[in-house]
Amino acid sequence: MTPSYPWSFARRDLLAGATVAAISLPQAMAYALIAGVDPKFGLYSAIVVTLVASIFGSSSHLINGPTNAISLVVFSALAFFDPNSRHGAVEAMFLLGAMIGIIQILIAVFKLGDLTRYISESVVIGFMAGAGCLVALSQLGNLVGIADRGTGHQHVLRRVWMTLAEGGPANGRALAIGLTSVALVIGLRKLTRKYRLPQFDMLVALIMTAAVAAMLGWTQPRPGASSLIAVVGNVPASLPSPHVPEIDFAWVKQLSGSAFAIAFLGLLEALAIAKSIAVHTRQPLDYNRQCLAEGIANLTGAFFQCLPGSGSLTRSAINFQAGAATRASGVFAAGTVALVVVSLAPLARFIPKPALAGLLLVTAARLIDWKRLSYAMRASRYDAGLVLITAFAAVFISVEFSILIGVALSIILFVPRAARLKVSELIVTGEGVVRERVPEDPPPADLIIHDLEGQLFFGAAPELDRFFDELKLRLAADGVRFVVLRLKRTRNPDMVCLDRFEHFLRDAEKMGVTVLLAGIRPDLAQGLNNLRFYDWFAAEQVFREEDETYSATLHAVRAARELARQSLPAPQTQPGDEAVKDPLYYLV
Repeated sequence: MTPSYPWSFARRDLLAGATVAAISLPQAMAYALIAGVDPKFGLYSAIVVTLVASIFGSSSHLINGPTNAISLVVFSALAFFDPNSRHGAVEAMFLLGAMIGIIQILIAVFKLGDLTRYISESVVIGFMAGAGCLVALSQLGNLVGIADRGTGHQHVLRRVWMTLAEGGPANGRALAIGLTSVALVIGLRKLTRKYRLPQFDMLVALIMTAAVAAMLGWTQPRPGASSLIAVVGNVPASLPSPHVPEIDFAWVKQLSGSAFAIAFLGLLEALAIAKSIAVHTRQPLDYNRQCLAEGIANLTGAFFQCLPGSGSLTRSAINFQAGAATRASGVFAAGTVALVVVSLAPLARFIPKPALAGLLLVTAARLIDWKRLSYAMRASRYDAGLVLITAFAAVFISVEFSILIGVALSIILFVPRAARLKVSELIVTGEGVVRERVPEDPPPADLIIHDLEGQLFFGAAPELDRFFDELKLRLAADGVRFVVLRLKRTRNPDMVCLDRFEHFLRDAEKMGVTVLLAGIRPDLAQGLNNLRFYDWFAAEQVFREEDETYSATLHAVRAARELARQSLPAPQTQPGDEAVKDPLYYLV
């Protein structure tokens, strides 16, 4: 019997987890500094939040933990504390994490996570393209050995410009190590694919470059040495311990707005990353389950002195590209970080920053799905616009808000498209076939048939008004007595459009015109019933539902012919003449 978790999966997850851990160590400390707290809280988050989210999550590749966007908002949320007294800020950060977790859990409980499925793939493609560009730009300084300039509270592009302009001369050794790591990753990836080996390319490249730099003495001081390469630095050797957050209701009031912002931003960030990876893996995602996992992870982290976190773009991409098979890779990543923190902290300082920068450059290039990007750009102007604007927002505004901008734009652009109401004039042939009227067809004598197609919501009201006004003018000019409106292809009526229908039906009644509605769907029928249309309009004419045994349109046309026949005066006949009937009656 095949084991539920085969060794081949375990091997892939172990290698991917170890590779992610190598990136998590420096990132976790850096993000904690951006939030204005001790680096150890970032490491605790890379252990606890990553572990819990991987256990309860839905995506096989999403890696949670501290992120740049969340850290920036946390810093803003804690800005009201005195910079000289950080104890209160740290306790407030733990309380903030608990509030974020509770909000995210409530979102999952009320099934609001399913709303994220309406994030367009074009938005995700643009988000990944913009994020990939930012990741690459942010690593240019580390790649060439230039000291970073600026602070984490400044825009990425400004920091990159300050680093390149003011960071000093480039370090040839750093550039050599960075480019070597890039070449090793690319070459090893080709070997792993050719011989179907585990995707250990990133981990092996990192170990090899670190070993070479250490043996050459490029990462440690020695007599006469110059142009040393920056390394990750010392890692504090301590694990997170249980801690109950201090509750101050004044803090709760002060932090509530930031808690909601971080909760929603974290979910959007995590789900967008998970969805973008699922495009490649075809893995079905449970959005509510992932929201629940995010909430449980942040709530648990609050009781273990963790910086609030979310899905990490770079670490998730590396996890996927390193060959992770299941969520266990996140568990292994958290365990590896904990192991390094406890026992290998002194050795972690030998990891060269240019080598990490090389890995992140390769990751940035792989973040962009060039095939899907090209497909979206060629598909339609709507998709191309979403991709470009979302990518532009990610680069020039911020990664976290680019998702919100893309989603808002997709809604703004979608509403006018959804509001389009298509109206076609139909006729019934002598054989009883309903088809669209063409210019060669004779004008209708006493009956007009129109087919409506679209969403009957408030956005379609102007087009519905225009159609009804034109129809009333035609009825008055041509003297038509009967109108059949086929509504089979209409959806989602609301009070605005139902009000427009009621006004038209009442106006038509005053004009002496009989309007028959055909193919009414249950939702529209319910709305008409609720508004008591049947008080003045024949129920048997309106609410007859279409099924496979007959055509609702033909049924309505026959009803109109019968009403026309009944309204004719009794014919004058001579002996021997055939009975004269309404010629319109024979059309169906």
